[in-house]
Amino acid sequence: MNSDRELLELAAKAYWAGEIDDVVSVEWDDDGQSIIYTHASNQDHNGNDWALLWNPLTDDGDAFRLAVKLDMYVRCDSNSVCVIEGQSETMAHAEVHSGDPYAATRRAIVRAAAEIGKGMP
Repeated sequence: MNSDRELLELAAKAYWAGEIDDVVSVEWDDDGQSIIYTHASNQDHNGNDWALLWNPLTDDGDAFRLAVKLDMYVRCDSNSVCVIEGQSETMAHAEVHSGDPYAATRRAIVRAAAEIGKGMP
């Protein structure tokens, strides 16, 4: 996986597995460099769908929800962060950080989720 876009698309596939249908859509937003999540039940007073931006590479809350939904836990030390898959208790991804452990944690979660998404049909 080379680009943030590819990572986010695969992570979104894992996060919303089984939910994407006629009512729910997930697509890439070039302007916001994020995933756009649209659900038909999210509408304004005029009946227009609300599109929500989702980017766990930059948003702590999105990354946290992704880790929880996919049953991951995070372990940090002074140089790196690793994400463990909860059910198998095996390391899913490790990321070395250089001064920003928060960004490294978000990226490790997204990379682990992308690996799950890559294995999905």
